[in-house]
Amino acid sequence: MNSKERLMTALHKGKPDRLPISVHQWQTFHLDNYLNGMSALEAFQKFGMDAQIQYFGDVGQTALVDCDFAKHSTPEWRDDVTRVSTDPDNRVTHHSIQTPGGVLTYKTRGDRKTTWITDYIIKRDEDIELLDKYMPVGKLDLAPVQAVYDEVGDKGIIRGFVWGDQAGCWQHACCLMDVTELIMRCIDKPDWVHRLLTILLNKKLRFIESMKGAKFDLVETGGGAGSSTVISPSLHRDFCTPYDVKMHDALHDLGFTVVYHTCGGTRGIEELIIANHTDASETLAPMSIGGNQEPWELKQKLAGRIAMIGGIDQFSVLTSGTPEIIRQAVHTLFEKVGSDGGYICATCDHFFDTPPENIQIMADAARECTYN
Repeated sequence: MNSKERLMTALHKGKPDRLPISVHQWQTFHLDNYLNGMSALEAFQKFGMDAQIQYFGDVGQTALVDCDFAKHSTPEWRDDVTRVSTDPDNRVTHHSIQTPGGVLTYKTRGDRKTTWITDYIIKRDEDIELLDKYMPVGKLDLAPVQAVYDEVGDKGIIRGFVWGDQAGCWQHACCLMDVTELIMRCIDKPDWVHRLLTILLNKKLRFIESMKGAKFDLVETGGGAGSSTVISPSLHRDFCTPYDVKMHDALHDLGFTVVYHTCGGTRGIEELIIANHTDASETLAPMSIGGNQEPWELKQKLAGRIAMIGGIDQFSVLTSGTPEIIRQAVHTLFEKVGSDGGYICATCDHFFDTPPENIQIMADAARECTYN
């Protein structure tokens, strides 16, 4: 099998020739500092891994390390940006959004690895109506997607993303308001929270319409803020599932396969993950990295009903583990999670300072795990 066939077989809950091995979004920091600036696709090929190439173009993300803020402005949503600090190790950016109905502001900081929000855009209840009226939603340009798809070829799959700083409605809302405050609003002002989530859902559904014909092998939704390490299963049921279902159904209507991202906090929401109509669950974070159950515990509960992606602790195992620890982690996941197929072994999330030789050990270990 080639890598595309191997990954797609696993995503359709089948058994490929061997255990697929991949990483979740290769980071530019690691590529530049440890792999001589090669591309993500080149890195996958270097280690003999199965490529998952994430396409973020035109999805409205405003908090990326190298974001082009100008492209997100319109006559009714003008982003006046003040770069307080351009030091790549201490980037500070202030945003003032000019709309016909009023001004919205937010602030971010960042370094060479990532960007984080220091001041959220929603400060008053009525601010969400400005988001509804004026926050722009573009259309996906299919040509660049096709170009990436053609470049990847049989070396792996191309993953898509839904409009917004995060794909899931709840996770996106947590980029607009502090998650603790948003949780309190679920108790004190649930109708207001549902209004916010509905605004985001409607914009995402509009964007999904423009995805028709896009050459995505897999589309990611969800987000870690919806995991059961952040919110309770009852909050997930009320404020994630109804919106996830509508997004997933819209994506399925266009023929896409969907993976739901929870960053590993899955205890208590296993049946909700099934109920939201996803095709796969990631990232299976083990307890050593902050998950609340081991990947094989989740596997037992999902009982082969959906595919699974992830499981490798990218810090205490892949970055700082010995060769034997890394190899054993891969073999344990194969035996306990992937023995029946439907599983892609991968890092649970981003890594930045992982020695390349450790990545090779992980990739080599996966090639030892073959199906009969």
